[in-house]
Amino acid sequence: MTAGMGPTVGGRVPQVPRVLSIAGTDPTGGAGIQADLKAIAAQDGYGMAVVTALVAQNTRGVRSVHVPDVAFLREQLDAVWDDVTVDAVKTGMLGTAEVVRVVVESLRAHRPRWLVVDPVMVATSGDRLLDPDAEAAMTDLFALADLVTPNRDELRVLADLAGSDATDPLDAARAVARRFDVRVLAKGGHDAGPTSDDALVTPDGSVRVFPGPRVATTNTHGTGCSLSSAIATLVARHGDWELAVGAAKQWLTAALRGADALEVGQGHGPVDHNAAVRAALPVPRTTDLWWTDAAAVLDETLACSFLRGLADGTLDAEVFAGYLAQDVHYLRAYEQHLRTVAAGSTGDAATFWTTASEGCAAEARDLHHRRLAGSHADDPLHPACAAYLAHLGAAADDAATTGDVAVLAAAVLPCFRVYAWVGERLGTAPVGHPFADWITAYGDPDFAASSARATDLVEELAGRADPELRGRMARAFRESVAQELAFFRMPEQFAGAAPDRTEGQDGAGGRGGAGTGLPAGTLGTIAPTGAGPTADAVSDRV
Repeated sequence: MTAGMGPTVGGRVPQVPRVLSIAGTDPTGGAGIQADLKAIAAQDGYGMAVVTALVAQNTRGVRSVHVPDVAFLREQLDAVWDDVTVDAVKTGMLGTAEVVRVVVESLRAHRPRWLVVDPVMVATSGDRLLDPDAEAAMTDLFALADLVTPNRDELRVLADLAGSDATDPLDAARAVARRFDVRVLAKGGHDAGPTSDDALVTPDGSVRVFPGPRVATTNTHGTGCSLSSAIATLVARHGDWELAVGAAKQWLTAALRGADALEVGQGHGPVDHNAAVRAALPVPRTTDLWWTDAAAVLDETLACSFLRGLADGTLDAEVFAGYLAQDVHYLRAYEQHLRTVAAGSTGDAATFWTTASEGCAAEARDLHHRRLAGSHADDPLHPACAAYLAHLGAAADDAATTGDVAVLAAAVLPCFRVYAWVGERLGTAPVGHPFADWITAYGDPDFAASSARATDLVEELAGRADPELRGRMARAFRESVAQELAFFRMPEQFAGAAPDRTEGQDGAGGRGGAGTGLPAGTLGTIAPTGAGPTADAVSDRV
């Protein structure tokens, strides 16, 4: 096919190929335009699709084909041409002679730079997809094409149309290439042996072979659709047919290797169009997704009045002491939760969680008790702290019921991550800062390393979990992050404390409030001795 160079936009050649598929459908997504669009996207192209036929098929075969009125086909094509510059076109199933004629007429009028024809005549399942009149009409389409990509059965049909009775695939491809003045890709997927080599044959009879390993799979549904679409996209990017065919073949080999893992259908399943893309991308960490999901709550946490006062040293000492009293209650229960996670773990993970629980006990004993010096040692459990511990207690109940500590591990993780994150942002306290020991404790590099290790261990648990369990872990983590914010807001409820002026909040939080199940504004000040649940009562749940 002879055509001019593709258009430019603002003086530059577009970097993302715009590729149009003109083909039939596959409701199971493995072939037809659904596969075409996946293959185009996998090559970083922009895919478009015009539907020629609605096909009721699955991995076991074709049930029926409905061909819409060709007037609608023409409207679809005109809608694309009138608005979008198309770099490459791939045609697939066309169905009837009338459909072929409309497509040929449209392509003659608009002449894309690159045209790949996948002469969909016989499906992988063996079903005939093109009537005899349409097969004859295809010769006009071949006159416009740059490349034809038949499967082995289709190559025999094309050779017959070219007037050849050749039985050897290369001889048949040469006859077709010569007769229709078009490149032919003779594919080796139906051959025997350890390799599956494809051969690109030009009209002058030259051949370039693209060797490749044979992938042991029966899941080959849609390979022809996918390969031709990938080639169309790649030639529009690289401008060279041999580069395009070679790169597309490598991509399809990876897609075939990943096909069995998809577990789609009971017949010839589809290939994994995203296999190569997935291999090239970093594996997304579930815990990072959780952290990103909590970004708004984390921003509110850093902006709360308690942390601002802690950072600049203006926080009232009595307010801070009241906060530490609640943290002692929290850490006593938290230590037991860490021990539960350790008991449900093995190897290095069990050792880490055990060591963390021991460090938690030491933190409560040394830093808090030294700070409190008896002034708030008998403060009862504040409702905000109780709400957080109730949430952790529910996660511990889940572990006891299921025998799996994954949800509890996700629930205890924010105490590591949020405090390490806050410590990083508070920075180093200057000499003489009234809260230097506290700021130093949570900005300590060893604590940051522990936070990272805890995150890795929870990540491993999430990686082994099924989606239902992973979802419960995500919700437990999200709730704990909200409880961390509420706990930092809790001191503003103590008697004499200035209200939290964080934008969009009424200062009525605590480790209760939003996301805790406690109504905002009900936390009040620290209750007199004997009021509310005690730390021992909460510990009964762990």
